[in-house]
Amino acid sequence: MPFTIALSGLNAASADLGVTANNVANVNTNGFKMSRAQFAEVFAVGTQSVSSSASGSGVRLSSIAQQFTQGNIDFTDNALDLAIGGEGFFVLNDNGARSYSRAGAFGVDNQGYVVNAQGARLQTYPYAGGGLFNTGTPVDLQLTTGANPPAATTRSSFGINLPANAAVPTNPVFDPLDPTSFNHTTSVTVYDSLGAAHTATVYFIKDAAANTWNTEVEIAGNPVGGTTQITFANDGSLQTPVGGLMPLNPYNPGTGAADIAMSLDFGTATQFGSNFGVNSLSQDGFTTGRLTGVSVDAEGIVFARFTNGQSTSLGKLALANFVNPQGLQQIGDTNWGESFQSGDALLGEAGTASFGNIQSGALEASNVDLTAQLVQMITAQRNFQANAQMISTADTVTQTVINIR
Repeated sequence: MPFTIALSGLNAASADLGVTANNVANVNTNGFKMSRAQFAEVFAVGTQSVSSSASGSGVRLSSIAQQFTQGNIDFTDNALDLAIGGEGFFVLNDNGARSYSRAGAFGVDNQGYVVNAQGARLQTYPYAGGGLFNTGTPVDLQLTTGANPPAATTRSSFGINLPANAAVPTNPVFDPLDPTSFNHTTSVTVYDSLGAAHTATVYFIKDAAANTWNTEVEIAGNPVGGTTQITFANDGSLQTPVGGLMPLNPYNPGTGAADIAMSLDFGTATQFGSNFGVNSLSQDGFTTGRLTGVSVDAEGIVFARFTNGQSTSLGKLALANFVNPQGLQQIGDTNWGESFQSGDALLGEAGTASFGNIQSGALEASNVDLTAQLVQMITAQRNFQANAQMISTADTVTQTVINIR
């Protein structure tokens, strides 16, 4: 009997060493979750024959429990390195089979899909427009490989100040080549429907009437607005045009593009006693853009960014959680599959309910505490040695009994 009990102890210590060795081996594996060997004592008697003098019959390995504590976050320079701060798993499509992982080292395959090292595709909720996402069924995340189409300018905003003490120009006939025929000028680049750039220039001319200015507008040297007045109230705020918008005549760029039909927005223009100044200048058009990279925000929204300064939402990362994560089935490569013990996957979005936030340009390190594992290794080794000694002692006792005459 002592021999079999000690043998069960040897098996338990060996299993403990195996679990510890696996933890130590994966101390640098991103997204790895350490395991812990759990044991239970063995009794040879049943529940109907409990005796106060009954002794145990050894030990058995009851389970190997995964420990899903948070690993440290290590920062990288790759936008597709993703870490989950909190609960949840990345959802992956592995040739039609769904798997789950905390290892967020992703790249792009030759078809533009975002994949892990094994080729499993990262799952996202597709963009539905208007800042909304279709949170029904996740789909494979595929990066946009084409160009971002251009958009023609429809509005240009001028945050300017015109000096209240300006004098009327000496030349009453406007001539863009004669600086004595206007007071101030500023320019902005605008775009046609094909993405070609054109320079729009606005000339400001002080009128003899109080608080009144005239404007002349040219695009690529061609007049597009005629003389239009801007008036201000006594406090320096804009009075007309009402609402600040000044429509221009359509301009034919001559490039095969549609006419540029745009308005100037002087809603924030002022007339104060200070010098002429351009505080802000913007317009809503842009040229064709090429993909320069991607970014992922804390809520898991994936953006494609282009050379024209624009960005497009490609989707929102789908995360999964489980009632019992320790019941997940390990399938290798730091991936898990759902099982009866884990329950069905509960899908959701980062930053909501029981799901953590996404950190782009970072990876979650292994949650193995190397110091603690080395201590556990020594403990398991001593347990193994003690049980081996128990077997040796039991063998000696047996030999003594055999040698009794």
